[in-house]
Amino acid sequence: MNRPAKKVKQRAGQEGWEPLLELLRKFRDDRDWKQFHNPKDLAAAIAIEAGELQEHFLWKTREEVAADLSVAGRRQAVVDELADVLICSLLLADCLGVDIDEAVRAKTAVNAKKYPVSKARGTARKYTELRGGSRGSGSA
Repeated sequence: MNRPAKKVKQRAGQEGWEPLLELLRKFRDDRDWKQFHNPKDLAAAIAIEAGELQEHFLWKTREEVAADLSVAGRRQAVVDELADVLICSLLLADCLGVDIDEAVRAKTAVNAKKYPVSKARGTARKYTELRGGSRGSGSA
């Protein structure tokens, strides 16, 4: 995109994800939806919501995407779908008892080993193609 990305906004304090989780639990519990929130269905919901997010970009050039995102209503539709993906992801983490902060930090550490800067900088190749330094076919 042509415009610089904004930094992810964070709330002040050390509450972490808990205020959002409390908000989502209350929303869910007020509607008696906990009965539907199991790992299988929440994982399916993430995939479905991610598909709805992807629809906003499907078959469009970078320029078309940039133009769409410059229109407030279209940008808001993308933000709404992204929020749905995040909501379902947070609810799944809560259902599984996953510490989100710990999980993200641990996975980032794993990815740092799989994609060392010296081999991965500026390339989109998969980590399996970076191991031996071979270019590979690009299909992984």
